Amino acid sequence: MSKADWNLPPHSPIPFHFPQIICGTSSLGNLYEELSFPDKLNLVKTYLECYPSGGIFDSAGKYGAGLSLEVLASSLMHLDVDPGNILISNKLGWLRTPLKEKEPTFEKGVWKNLQNDAVQKISYEGIFECYEQGNQLLGPYRPQLVSVHDPDEYLAAAGSEKEKEDRFQDILAAYRALQELKSERKVSHIGVGSKDWRIIQRISREIGLDWVMLANSLTIYEHPAELLEFVKELNQRNINIINSAVFNGGFLVGSNYFNYRPINESDPKDKKLLEWRSSFFALCNRFGLTPSHACIQFGISIPGIGSLALNSTSASRIKQNMEMISAEIPAAFWTAMKDRKLIALDYPYLG
Repeated sequence: MSKADWNLPPHSPIPFHFPQIICGTSSLGNLYEELSFPDKLNLVKTYLECYPSGGIFDSAGKYGAGLSLEVLASSLMHLDVDPGNILISNKLGWLRTPLKEKEPTFEKGVWKNLQNDAVQKISYEGIFECYEQGNQLLGPYRPQLVSVHDPDEYLAAAGSEKEKEDRFQDILAAYRALQELKSERKVSHIGVGSKDWRIIQRISREIGLDWVMLANSLTIYEHPAELLEFVKELNQRNINIINSAVFNGGFLVGSNYFNYRPINESDPKDKKLLEWRSSFFALCNRFGLTPSHACIQFGISIPGIGSLALNSTSASRIKQNMEMISAEIPAAFWTAMKDRKLIALDYPYLG
């Protein structure tokens, strides 16, 4: 099935204001640790205080197998937030299922104390199923932004090239479902969220997207020239770009997870990661900077990147993130980063 087979109207992005920081909600779904409900409530409350005129919460059926959506809705109701005054992004493609083992079958060891499992369902029917389940978990709230979540993982699970191509057709069919939701005015903006930017690139050339979310791929540690060119292309097409996971899953600010997998100190590749981080931390300390400040400023430095999606387990860090996104860092720091080959020498936007 091709885009032409759907008989869809030409795409024209709808003007929309994306705040500089979008509130990631994976911590509401027990990513890495289980917070108490009062702590989770405080995270939601703090973000709303930072954006009294309205921000965006980014969630997904995958986050805690739907727990993130449930907790977000409970928090908003507890705070008496009018459904008409809140914007929610729900990345679709993972469906909650009963937990049959001690821990979920997806991303083992990452999500803590979950009561449900989740399976990936990317297809025309599957996206509608995920959308309806998400609405049930959100109660009176509804997502205005929707997308296909982790299409890269869906393609990677293929056992052959033929199956991979069949799965890509499933992804296109999933977007047909999203286009129908948009044409019926049930949602306003369609996007994509993926860790592999090349899959986003392929989808963007088939589908009229309003926004894209680059996850784990455009950070102070990783910023390939080809991706920077793609960002330039998206910007020229007036597609909103959200940079997500600019801490590489927390590793760049001190956690033992890199892109949501545990670090193994005996692995040569992980040793190089740890060496890079040690040098990065030392340079930040020399300039009196926090690593998170450097990561945030790098992540927003690229023309076309309008927003960062940041997840936090601390209300105080949410406030700090808001301050750091507007607090510029001296050019000498970026020059030193290049001198120590901690960022690309030809990175054009800093240093």
